[in-house]
Amino acid sequence: MSTVGKAISLLDLFSIDTPELGLTEIARRAGFDKATTRRLLVSLARHGFVEQDGETRHYRLGAGLTRLARIREARFPLLQTALPYLRELAAATSETVHLAEAVNGSLLTVLVEHPARANRVNVNVGEYLPLHSTASGLAYLAHARPEVVKEALGSPLAAYTSHTLTEPGAVLKEVEATRGRGYSVMDQGFEDGVFSVAAAILGSGGYAIGTLAVAAPVVRTSKAAAAERGKAVAAAAREISERLNGEGFNALRGRVSA
Repeated sequence: MSTVGKAISLLDLFSIDTPELGLTEIARRAGFDKATTRRLLVSLARHGFVEQDGETRHYRLGAGLTRLARIREARFPLLQTALPYLRELAAATSETVHLAEAVNGSLLTVLVEHPARANRVNVNVGEYLPLHSTASGLAYLAHARPEVVKEALGSPLAAYTSHTLTEPGAVLKEVEATRGRGYSVMDQGFEDGVFSVAAAILGSGGYAIGTLAVAAPVVRTSKAAAAERGKAVAAAAREISERLNGEGFNALRGRVSA
């Protein structure tokens, strides 16, 4: 792994659940010796990508990352465009709504809107979503480039619950069904007791650049409720796609098959 790769891998160790980490813990999780880890952290801190608490000496993500994120959002306003739709869906369904963005063949949760109710599905910003076992993943694969689908299903598929599809053929069947109905469904494939629906957000080339999903407890998900949420999330994803690209959704889809 290159020095740049090692440095970036340290940034990936931070999350909502672990926003601060000490040097020893960072070194342990990264698998590097402390001297190497300290050198990488010093370099990251110099550029504002991490910062160190003066009292605890723990490290956290720095404002330099916020600067880069805002520059990117100004050029490609996915969060700004999607936020009103997330809020509207969360209010209409009273369930958790989350936005994921495609990152090198993976899906990264970038925005979450939780309902006020206590009994809800919790999704964290910064969480990666498996492609074969989540509604978001199926929606993404339904509109991904063929090589992305091949790579996603080319390795053994992890079983997160007893409901997880681990056979590539079974996953592809669900991907085709998703493409046909316009949204995906996932019944406890990633987490027991959670039922989700999702739809793809398309980029200018007609392929998925992200997904919009509604996640709810299975006990509140009848067949009718699932269909209603699915149609709503598909409509919202279409509108986000059109606003981002300035083109109709069908025109974007047609670009792939043309």
